[in-house]
Amino acid sequence: MPPAATESLTLPVLGMTCASCQHHVEAALRATVGVESVHVDLMAHRASVVFDPALAAPSQLVQVIRDAGYDAVLPRPGDSSASAEGLDRTAESALKAGVTLTTGAAAMLLAMPLGFQMGALDHALMHLIPWLYAIPAVPLRWFLLLATAVVVVWAGRGIYLSAFRALRHGATNMNTLVGLGTSVAFVYSAYSTLRPAPGREVYFDAVLLILGFLLLGKTLEARAKRRALAALDSLSRLRPVTARRIVDGIQNVVPLAEILPGDSILVLPGERFPVDAAIVEGRTTVDESMLTGESTPLPREVGERVLAGSLNYDGAVVCRAQSLGEATVLAQITRMVQQAQGSRAPMERLADRASSIFVPIVLALALVTFAAWLIATRSLPLALANTVAVLVIACPCAMGLAVPAALTVAVGRGAQLGVLFKGGEALERLARIGPGDAIVLDKTGTLTVGRPVLTAIHPLADHAEDDLLRMAAAAEERSNHPLAHALVDAARAQGIFWKPADDVQVLPGRGLSAKVEGRECLLGNEALFKEFFIPLTAEATPAEPGVTRLWMTLDNTPVGYFDARDALRPDATDAISALRQAGLRILMLTGDSAAAAAPIASQAGITEVEAALDPAGKLARIRALQQSGLRVAMVGDGINDAAALAQADAGIAMGTGADLAQEAGDVLLLRTQPSAIPAALGLARQTLRIMRQNLIWAVGYNLLGIPLAAGVFYPAFHILLTPWLAAAAMALSSVCVLANSLRLRRWQSAPSDTKKGCML
Repeated sequence: MPPAATESLTLPVLGMTCASCQHHVEAALRATVGVESVHVDLMAHRASVVFDPALAAPSQLVQVIRDAGYDAVLPRPGDSSASAEGLDRTAESALKAGVTLTTGAAAMLLAMPLGFQMGALDHALMHLIPWLYAIPAVPLRWFLLLATAVVVVWAGRGIYLSAFRALRHGATNMNTLVGLGTSVAFVYSAYSTLRPAPGREVYFDAVLLILGFLLLGKTLEARAKRRALAALDSLSRLRPVTARRIVDGIQNVVPLAEILPGDSILVLPGERFPVDAAIVEGRTTVDESMLTGESTPLPREVGERVLAGSLNYDGAVVCRAQSLGEATVLAQITRMVQQAQGSRAPMERLADRASSIFVPIVLALALVTFAAWLIATRSLPLALANTVAVLVIACPCAMGLAVPAALTVAVGRGAQLGVLFKGGEALERLARIGPGDAIVLDKTGTLTVGRPVLTAIHPLADHAEDDLLRMAAAAEERSNHPLAHALVDAARAQGIFWKPADDVQVLPGRGLSAKVEGRECLLGNEALFKEFFIPLTAEATPAEPGVTRLWMTLDNTPVGYFDARDALRPDATDAISALRQAGLRILMLTGDSAAAAAPIASQAGITEVEAALDPAGKLARIRALQQSGLRVAMVGDGINDAAALAQADAGIAMGTGADLAQEAGDVLLLRTQPSAIPAALGLARQTLRIMRQNLIWAVGYNLLGIPLAAGVFYPAFHILLTPWLAAAAMALSSVCVLANSLRLRRWQSAPSDTKKGCML
């Protein structure tokens, strides 16, 4: 029975404030019949759901989220209103924070005459504003009660509703703590106003300041989150919404949705290409830095490909549309970045476990604090003040954001540099490749340019060079191997035409077989011929250093061989030097011959080289390194590298390589430059360091802050926190985590960065 077809849906979720909210939404969706997997992203406030449409409808998923106490809506194609609504909510939160903090400060001043003990500040205020102390206490208390009630209802309504909805569903979150703390303080203050008595103080100023600092923290947090997600937003804005379509020589500006494959499109200087296309008229230079991280403008001529979102610099060109919409490279990169930013890193599991029990533990500690102070001091106001301080200083948000905030910024920064991490787990795996571990590199297409040039054709017996080249090009035309391109390019350059080959079968790491012009053709290296028990002629001259040799047989008879030469990438030597400075052991594994591999390795500065390896040989070598206790990173770009990339502790695939290799890798390099390898490693290590710093800060803040608010240090140091100071600390804690994560936006690749990352 075939498996049920599933669909994916991403829903914006409103009302989440901390990791507890995240877990509650995930649990509610997972419990829904037909839902296979769920991931809720606290940073971006969205839920990604994979479900069976026969058992669960999208509207049902929205209702499940609403029943859990939050809000969600079905996304609309091309709807950009969400970001605008987010800006409006942030502006509203900022206004409420400002009004509440101002009112709280005024309430603190007005409440000074209501205290039962006169301090130095009271005496100073009596001289500065004597009229304040002349106001009767009863009307002053009632004014503070009414003013606080109005501001709390207006500014804090969302906080209390969130806490109420969570409690109604048997859950707790950060708003539970704040709502309970401020409610206790307000109710006691209202009681003191209604029934004043000696020793009964009011805490209206604390209620307002707590809410004000919470709203201020949410405002700063929202702005920091937008900055963290800025890389994804910039990618989504690259593609124009219209295009200049040419039909029968007439140019019209049409919506991008009307463009079809094969349409002719005019792109003027200064405009961005709307689709992936091939140039058919004109020449220009193109800026692809936002897509690949390559800052140097690249020349593009007739027949060459241009990517959607790239900037046309200095030439008007006519292009033929190829890939549209979600099929463009820009859309694929955007989708990968979004998925990676929403993924969960292994380090996050510790924070998840702590956050899931955090609020209940804090509630229990608050109860213990109240009982301890009430018993020890027999002072209800003092017990209440310390209890409220415990409730509001606790911050599960900082723990919930510690890892995802750093991951989100790092993935966005990586995309700007042409490095795509496929998720938090992939980033952590790469970051843990440290000093003494090994990095294994393929040769062709990774260290070399990957476009070998045919240098010689050596026919055997009476075969003609053109005949051999024609038949070899026919067989290799459907292969993506660089040597295949060398043969096909050479045949086309000589104006040779051929009939398509039949029964083409690629043999990874060895060559291919095909039926050409009715004859069985075999093209490959010496290992392939040994596999087929075909003896090679002794007449062949030894291959020159740096030359790759490709043998050819027709009907199991050797008919000739081809020599091709590839060139080392310009930045390969510097990249290898940077990796060696990072303390890594560097190996080159290649399916090419030792004669071809040795000069390339020597130029790059690599001393450990293993040649003539098929895919199984590369896989076995990586396993042997792992069994010796080393972590191994593998860098490759071809089909024969896919197994090795999957086996390695961290697989790095070059962006121009075969699709299978890109799928197997944990990291995709959009820049076809070896210098991107140490950049990816350095960014991953710096991100891991930031994650650890965030977790240490979040845990340390709560471990120190909660005892401080509870008065544990009072007997020894006479230190107590007022509730509003505790609220200020809570509001700033998550902002500090986000601010620390945002440092990754300015990260630059440098040898020193990679080297410092090794000290983790």
